[in-house]
Amino acid sequence: MLIDVLLILGGLGLLIIGGEFLVRGASDLARRLGMSSLVVGLTVVSVATSAPELAVTTDSVLRGAPDLAVGNVIGSNTANVLLILGAGALMAPLLVRRRLLRFDLPAMLLLSVGLLLMGLDGGLGLVDGIILLAAFIGVTTATVLIGRRDPDAVTDEPGREPGPVWRSLLLVAGGVGALVVGAQLLVRGAVSIASGLGVSELVIGLTIVALGTSLPELAATIVAVRRGEADMAVGNVVGSNIANIGLVLGLPALFSPAGIPVAPATVALDMPLMIAAALALATVAFTGHRIVRLEGLVFLGLYVAYLGYVVLASADHDALTGFTTVMVWFVVPLVLVAGAVTVWQETQLRREPAS
Repeated sequence: MLIDVLLILGGLGLLIIGGEFLVRGASDLARRLGMSSLVVGLTVVSVATSAPELAVTTDSVLRGAPDLAVGNVIGSNTANVLLILGAGALMAPLLVRRRLLRFDLPAMLLLSVGLLLMGLDGGLGLVDGIILLAAFIGVTTATVLIGRRDPDAVTDEPGREPGPVWRSLLLVAGGVGALVVGAQLLVRGAVSIASGLGVSELVIGLTIVALGTSLPELAATIVAVRRGEADMAVGNVVGSNIANIGLVLGLPALFSPAGIPVAPATVALDMPLMIAAALALATVAFTGHRIVRLEGLVFLGLYVAYLGYVVLASADHDALTGFTTVMVWFVVPLVLVAGAVTVWQETQLRREPAS
């Protein structure tokens, strides 16, 4: 138990250090290359923090257990929106740039819906992998090209001169390494403690492992918000979700002879929930172009409810029926009504100056 606690503490320490190095290096790199923190968050930081998902997915395919790959990505994408942006918004309101609304958020939604459609036949094959990987490359290239012409690009920071490019790249590489190792240590310690307490492997996989692969995004987001890089925080989550679908699933699908199977339950529940989380983010971003603390609290509450459902369903607990009834007939309608009212109010406010 003592060793497991030390693993968790060491993992947390590496996550903090790795997040600090990654955000600092990426921020300096953005200014040196004349790109905004948003663009670097959507590209460099997002791909870097998706390294654990890529490692888990690739390992699952190579070990002959590719069914774990899709669940890893779906769970991580849901956690990225609800948990990570929710936690970030509690620290400080997160500004959402217009270009994110016009291109990157719609791209994330289209990829999410496309993944659902590809999974309807029960698996992701070679053609699906080519499409997903090509979409990821196309979106990333367009993001960089649009970012170079972005008039809001931040090229320097008053009071601090960015270091040379080699040092920024070294900080990014060191940060990624610390994040990956830190996440692995924390997950290993947490899984060991949970196993010792009698928690089933299924529940551990659906909760601790899924959360563990999202820890780099969480660490990078918290550090970015603390350093005033809110653009990078939001861009990191949106870009990471795009990378998880296009790169993390697309690349293994290319060299998996039997393809990556998609369970019917994933198509029926997990993928729609991932899309619903993306739609919730798009709705919140549209209304006011920021994610405020109250909205962050709602995101966190929804994620806790999602985890509760996963745990109860995996254990086939008697409370599952009552929990599902409350969620379907009370919580979900309340959230939908609140979202519709917010959109309507925002639309009215935008029309007032023109009238």
